[in-house]
Amino acid sequence: MSVATAAAVQSICAPLPVLGRDVTVPLVTGGEVTYAALDYAASAPALQRVWDDVAAYAPYYGSVHRGAGYLSQLSTDLFENARRTVAEFLDCRDDDQVVFTRSTTDSLNLLAAALPADCQVFVFETEHHASLLPWRDAGVTYLDAPRTARQAVETLERALADRDPYGPALVCVTGASNVTGELWPVRELAAAAHAHGARIVLDAAQLAPHHAVGIRDLDVDWVAFSGHKLYAPFGSGVLAGRADWLRAAEPYLAGGGASRKVTRREDGGVDVEWHDSAARHEAGSPNVIGAYSIASACKALTEAGFDELVAREQYLIEKVRSGLAEVPEVRILSLFGDDAPRVGVISFVVAGWNSSHFAAALSAEYGIGVRDGLFCAHPLVRTLLGSDPQAQGECGAPEAAPGEKSLNAIRVSFGAGTPDEHVERFVNAVKELVTDGAKWNYRTEDGRCVPDTSA
Repeated sequence: MSVATAAAVQSICAPLPVLGRDVTVPLVTGGEVTYAALDYAASAPALQRVWDDVAAYAPYYGSVHRGAGYLSQLSTDLFENARRTVAEFLDCRDDDQVVFTRSTTDSLNLLAAALPADCQVFVFETEHHASLLPWRDAGVTYLDAPRTARQAVETLERALADRDPYGPALVCVTGASNVTGELWPVRELAAAAHAHGARIVLDAAQLAPHHAVGIRDLDVDWVAFSGHKLYAPFGSGVLAGRADWLRAAEPYLAGGGASRKVTRREDGGVDVEWHDSAARHEAGSPNVIGAYSIASACKALTEAGFDELVAREQYLIEKVRSGLAEVPEVRILSLFGDDAPRVGVISFVVAGWNSSHFAAALSAEYGIGVRDGLFCAHPLVRTLLGSDPQAQGECGAPEAAPGEKSLNAIRVSFGAGTPDEHVERFVNAVKELVTDGAKWNYRTEDGRCVPDTSA
């Protein structure tokens, strides 16, 4: 990207205001610095717009769906309008349902519970655990990690060609990797699935915060994502898509809200008539603020314009990748290669460094928050590192003391709220640590690498 182009991107696409942008943190070496939040792939900071919308609604908080009072009616309208906003954000089909859940993990477990009998599931080993693990009651085929986008489609086509052609089947695929940031060929995978009579669910947890996601455009059957990666607070998620499997399934949770009618039988038992709408899988008092915050984030991102947001993010990606490329000791992890399209998620290892030690030094000495570990995608990270797939390790926990070999990697991630200074500080910090080493001693405590303050 030329200097002129970079300047144009910066002038058009200022970072969106987010909570915590002015928070300062102490450095182990003395003093304080503004915190550089570069762990967006785990949880993005809430947009200020979202927080302001929630704060404005909070005094009017009330029960939903069955309350006669003004605040209950207001809250019900707000909750159902949030559903419509999400449907618009995802360009849902007219007969699709939008179900509010707790997270992407919750959404995919809900869909797993709604699978028809004898459903075959196909999932790549490269998935986040949220989309790799929920299919315990189905026949699952785990597909090897592809090394090109084309190979991903070909691998899926071969697997689907060998399946029972008469039973139901579901393909689960990520939109953007939470480890490498690489975009997957969702449209082509959806075409392959449908050509073989299978349906497809898109894990858009890492895609939706960075790119427009259209159910019709991508031709997927369901989309799942989380609020806390979409610049909204914790505890909210979405499963949106085809209604037939959801209507046919037993409610995900049994209770009030999911039931339309409950009567006692003469034999003393209970008969239940369940809702056919999204309420069927939303038993209990819903997370109204969570749903509203997701809708607010959807509106904010749409109004900001994904074309502009993507252009600025690509500028930041190039800044980080070109900076890391200047450090021979750094190896960036990738499935599809340097030219693959990607979002602002980059994982790497540093020769001679334990990844947890490196991440701890970035935090303690530079005020930079990144993530180290296996990123709840153990098979993928081990494939990328060339390590034994049977090796032990916990998600996000170090496996060795500072200076010792580690099976983990380091992940830096950013998005719509990231200022240039944060990625510049990160790149400079990597170069300094590799060249000069850490300024402080570190030790392992409760499974984490931390500064040794005992001296």
